[in-house]
Amino acid sequence: MSAPTALTEWKRVSERQVDVNGISLRVFEHGPTDTDKPLVVLCHGFPELAFSWRHQVLALGAAGYRVLAPDMRGFGGSSQPADVDAYDTLTICADLVGLLDAEGADDAVFVGHDWGSMVVWQMALAHPERVRGVVGMSVPATPRSPVAPVPVMHRRLGDAFYIVWFQEPGVADRALAQNVRRTLVTREIWSAEWAERPDEKFPPPAWLSEEELAYYVTEFERTGFTGGLNYYRNMDRTWELTEHLDGRTIDCPSLFVTGSADPVAQFMPADRLEEVLTDLRGRVVLDGAGHWIQQERAGAVSAALLEFLAAAC
Repeated sequence: MSAPTALTEWKRVSERQVDVNGISLRVFEHGPTDTDKPLVVLCHGFPELAFSWRHQVLALGAAGYRVLAPDMRGFGGSSQPADVDAYDTLTICADLVGLLDAEGADDAVFVGHDWGSMVVWQMALAHPERVRGVVGMSVPATPRSPVAPVPVMHRRLGDAFYIVWFQEPGVADRALAQNVRRTLVTREIWSAEWAERPDEKFPPPAWLSEEELAYYVTEFERTGFTGGLNYYRNMDRTWELTEHLDGRTIDCPSLFVTGSADPVAQFMPADRLEEVLTDLRGRVVLDGAGHWIQQERAGAVSAALLEFLAAAC
């Protein structure tokens, strides 16, 4: 008999729908319910799912932690409100507060990757009493910009930059959904130019099996990408809504994890972490790792999380 894979083990992880903040979240849960260790909430990015944390859910649960991994608002088995304004980061943080309330938990350690990082940094600023510790991956914590971010990106990086391209409702939505497999395995940055080359073909990366890729493809063929794209369409609106948080710091234990080959570092360098994170316990830079770090370097990321949880939380 072959050894169990992360996919076969994931299929044994419990899931349930949780009503929070006027929507329903599909939440995967693992680990003991009677542990004295902190609750851990894992928040994925784009285009990802709770499934993106499959390795960490299994590792943390095996180590005695209770873990919740939701499909974030707009993704997978969770609600996808039609209103673009339903996806600002404070609203998404309110989803997480509702998840803690539904769990009967006072607080949790929040771990995010990509957009999930932006959410958990904001969670620690807006609801510090509910955050026992925070870990961000790939996207660093930064002080609040003095100006709205998207116009700056447009001016510096042009119309072709993916975040700028994402802004117009319907455009990137159709392009990304045209060939979901290609969207998920491309080695290029999504753009209007990329969308005009539909014949691009790549095998999945070494860290993603065909079966795991099929899981993603099935989900995104069903849901499309609009929910996740709406996070980008709220970047300026979130900036406006968070003016009251300007100057606040994150004072709970924190950790930043990234890969040395992550392209995000080219336009979001992690050079101002200490201005925001007053109890930064470390920076973990995994040599040669790219953006999808919790999947690319699953063992190293899980080990870094377990070390942080044991020492700081």
